[in-house]
Amino acid sequence: MENFQQFLQSWPAERRSQGVAQATSDRVLAALRKDTLQPADFLTLLSPAAAEHLEAMARKAHELTLRYFGRAVNIFTPLYISDVCANQCRYCGFNARNKQARRHLSVDEACAEARAIADMGFQHVLLLTGDAPRLSSPEYIASVARRIKPLFASVGVEVYSLTEAEYSLLIQAGVDSMTMFQETYNPELYAWLHPVGPKRDYGFRLNAPERAARAGMRSLGLGALLGLEAFEQDAFCTGLHAWWLQRHFPGVEVSVSIPRICPHEGEFDVQHAVDDRRLAQYVTAIRCFLPRAGITCSSRESAFMRDHLVPLGVTRVSAGVSTAVGGRATEDRRNPGQFEITDRRSLAEMTAALAANGYQAVLKDWEDPAA
Repeated sequence: MENFQQFLQSWPAERRSQGVAQATSDRVLAALRKDTLQPADFLTLLSPAAAEHLEAMARKAHELTLRYFGRAVNIFTPLYISDVCANQCRYCGFNARNKQARRHLSVDEACAEARAIADMGFQHVLLLTGDAPRLSSPEYIASVARRIKPLFASVGVEVYSLTEAEYSLLIQAGVDSMTMFQETYNPELYAWLHPVGPKRDYGFRLNAPERAARAGMRSLGLGALLGLEAFEQDAFCTGLHAWWLQRHFPGVEVSVSIPRICPHEGEFDVQHAVDDRRLAQYVTAIRCFLPRAGITCSSRESAFMRDHLVPLGVTRVSAGVSTAVGGRATEDRRNPGQFEITDRRSLAEMTAALAANGYQAVLKDWEDPAA
C-alpha cells in the first residue's frame, strides 16, 4: 500500500503554492457551497483569497460542528514523565543543548502524579516524554500506562516515533490514542530544525501514525507547529495527512491539533508567525474539509482565543496543564517545562467557561470494552 509520504509527493510545494496563487473569491464561495470538499478546495480555503470570507466560513464550520459533535467538548490533561532528550530541535525547550535540570520519573512517581490528576476529576490523560529511548523506552512507557490505566477512561501518548510492534506493546498496556506532531512537512526545513538526534529521520516520523493505526490504535492526532513554515504549506499538509488517514483507516478516529509556537527555554526566531485571524481561518477550513475530524486546541492559546475557537470547530481542549515533569504530587520548581502555556485554567474553571458559552464539558467519551 502507498504510504502517506509517497502520496504527499503528488502535492509538492510548488503545486501547493500554485493552488494558493490561483485561489479567487469565486472559488472560495464555490468550495463553501459543496457538501464534500477535495484537497484542492481545502487549499483554496487556506488562501489569502478566503480571508475576506471568514464569516461565511465560520458559519459553515459552526453548523458542521453542531451537526457532528453537538455542543460537547472533550477535556484532557498532559502528564510529562520525562524531559531527558537526545534531540537538538532548534525550537524546543527539551533541546539536549539546553542546560536546565532534567527529570525522569520512576514508574511509582509517574503513578503518584497520575493519581493526583485523577483526583482532580480528569478521565483522559496524555503521557509525554522526551526522545531518549534508552531511558524512556517503549517498555518504560508501557509500564507507566499499565499502572495508571485503572485510573482513567483513556490513556494517550505523545512520544517519539515507534515501530508497529512498539505501538502494539503500548496498546496491550492500555494506551488507546497517540499524537504525533510532524512539526513541519517541509523535508529540507525539517532537516535544519532537527540537526542531531533520532528525530532527524523525517520519513520515520511522518509514517508513524499509520504504523500506529496498523497496530490497532483507536485514535490518532496530527499537527504541524505553526510558525515554522509558511502557513498555507504546513496547514494544507496537516489537513491532507488527516484526510489520507481517514480514507485508509476508516475505523480509526483522526483529529488535528493547531499549535502555534510558544516561548520556551532557549532561543528561536519565528519566521512565519500565525496571527489570530489566520488561526481562525485554519480551524474553519479544517472543519469544512474534515467535518468528522476532532480539532484540538491546547493551553498554548489564551483563554479568550480558545473560548472563541470552540464554536468554530474545536472539539477538544486541555486544562490544568503543566509542561514540566512532576509538580502535581511532588514539588519541583527547578523544571521550566517544555514551553510556556497561556491558559492556566483548572478543570473546574474550564468546565464553567464552556457552560457559560452553552457547551458541555465531556470528561469521558470512551471506555475500553475489555476493561
